[in-house]
Amino acid sequence: MTPDTASAPGAGNRSRWIIITLLFLGTVVNYLDRLAIPQLAPTLKSEFSLSNSQYASINSWFLIIYASSMFLWGAVFDRVGNRAGFSIAVVVWSLAQIGHAFSRSFASLCAMRAMLGLGEGGHWPGVTRTIAAWFPARQRAFAIGIANTGASLGPALAPPLIFWIQFSFGWKMVFIATGVLGFVWLAAWLLAYPKTKKPSADPGVPAVNAVREHRPVAWRILLKRREVWGIILGRFFGDPIWWLYLNWMPLYLFEARGFSLKEIAAFGWMPFVAAGVGALSGGACSGFLLRSGWEVMRARKTTIAIGTVFLMAGFGTAFATSPYVALALICMTMFGFQFWVGNVQTLPSDLFPVGAVGSIAGFSGTAAGLGAVLLNQSTGWVVDHFSYTPILIISAVLAPTATSVLFFLTRRAVPIKNN
Repeated sequence: MTPDTASAPGAGNRSRWIIITLLFLGTVVNYLDRLAIPQLAPTLKSEFSLSNSQYASINSWFLIIYASSMFLWGAVFDRVGNRAGFSIAVVVWSLAQIGHAFSRSFASLCAMRAMLGLGEGGHWPGVTRTIAAWFPARQRAFAIGIANTGASLGPALAPPLIFWIQFSFGWKMVFIATGVLGFVWLAAWLLAYPKTKKPSADPGVPAVNAVREHRPVAWRILLKRREVWGIILGRFFGDPIWWLYLNWMPLYLFEARGFSLKEIAAFGWMPFVAAGVGALSGGACSGFLLRSGWEVMRARKTTIAIGTVFLMAGFGTAFATSPYVALALICMTMFGFQFWVGNVQTLPSDLFPVGAVGSIAGFSGTAAGLGAVLLNQSTGWVVDHFSYTPILIISAVLAPTATSVLFFLTRRAVPIKNN
């Protein structure tokens, strides 16, 4: 029996939705922390005399450690459970966020960014595993969508909140204030999450079907499965699109589209609101198809294909003549990504027992981060030597590539219910 399993009677829907609310709020805090650097990029580039390549390196240190730690975090969550796993991760990333305020050089910024990546690497394996343990299949994509909405609300709040703190108290206070929020969330998590999970009476929740499904699955078994590699490679090609806009959009709007800092604060939240709508819509779409009698993989893949179409709006961004048209197309791209990724993230819990979900989420998260590192570092060099246009075109090409690889490797996938 794992720390997330118990023989007590069902916990019911109330506990389930308290948990997803906390995961949503945790994602908001997670993204406020990681968005501090991109939002402060114009100020920090001046403060530390950074080139675009150096700015890319700061982000790459985060991404390298974030990505390389994810598969380890998946194993941690599969072994110690969701309550303890999140506790460890949040302490690490919140201390790192506060540490940014005391940076004195490019090197110390890189070090704090790497530590932030180490802590935040635990977030999505934990989210995916928690949802797999608490929600039935018909609700998982919607639950993931709710959590992913936090990945949109956090960035939407970031421009006005971060610029207000910066203009009122200075850039260092941005890191301290957002870091403290992590400890506030952790206190709520420890109060609300049971020390032993009381599974729902709903027979669709894996926890009540068999305790065996919570036992960790050996990596050597998982890595022999085509479906696992489909999810891994889909995230490797697809997730860099999100990271490109997350890390570079404020600078892109400032340098390439002529937005002032006040205009970025006024309009920079719009793509992330669109992303939030995409997260909820993607989950609702596949949930509707499942309730209509569609088979699980058919419903997921149809929704993923729709998201891919929206993602290709990135081509238009590269050639838009109006800055506001470019912003609208970025909104469409961000909507498409969250519509797409929520269903991709749900596939491990659709296809594998709960004891494998954390590890698969970790593997795919590591691949996603490594892909993001490659595109991020390339962006710094390309922008310094050319412009943003080649990078925007490349990111648009990545969308159909990711979906094609994912569909090919999961074309005969069927759920595996037992270890």
